[in-house]
Amino acid sequence: MDIARIATLLEPFLEQPLPPSRLDQISIYIDLIQRWNARINLTAIRQEEEIVTRHFGESLFMARHLFPTSMARVPTPALSDPAQATPVNPPHVFDIGSGAGFPAVPLKLWAPHIHLTLIESNHKKVAFLREVARILTLTDINVIADRVETLAFRPGFARAEVVTLRAVERFDAVLRYALAFLAPNATLALLIGSDQVPQVQALTALSWQPPIPVPQSQRRILSIGSLR
Repeated sequence: MDIARIATLLEPFLEQPLPPSRLDQISIYIDLIQRWNARINLTAIRQEEEIVTRHFGESLFMARHLFPTSMARVPTPALSDPAQATPVNPPHVFDIGSGAGFPAVPLKLWAPHIHLTLIESNHKKVAFLREVARILTLTDINVIADRVETLAFRPGFARAEVVTLRAVERFDAVLRYALAFLAPNATLALLIGSDQVPQVQALTALSWQPPIPVPQSQRRILSIGSLR
């Protein structure tokens, strides 16, 4: 897909344009989705422009709220010191039920410094996610083929500073399992429908920001909570 068109479609979701290198990666990612969709059901959305707005736009909208200065850290000719481009303590980010890679992979494209773990129980989708990481040459990324309810209470399993969740089955159950992945003072970020807000705010272990409407959607919102 043409990167200029991708950039235009993403404008409502971002405060600054993505660099051409990121747009190239998104274009390659879309091609991978279309090829794999012919074999396995990665996403019901097949039209490329809708993939950009519904999947990449929504995920990057989350990314800029979670990591508002990350794109500013991308090295440029004027920023020659690599130490200025990478945070001292990059956060660990867990994405639960990653599916076709949203929001996890766009989070990594936006904030390459994060330590990213994708949790997905469908082995065909796991194979796709690993192929995406390989083709896009993403580093510091781990795809785990397991169920969230198994990992959540596994002794010694790591915890994360940021946990993300979008479009999962059994939302109520998975939402509560997600709490087990949170490190102290961690953040839980959800892309959900507005009708799910009461379920989210019932989790009193977290302090919730006011819901943030997702651009170009009448009912999609971003909800961000911090562990008390």
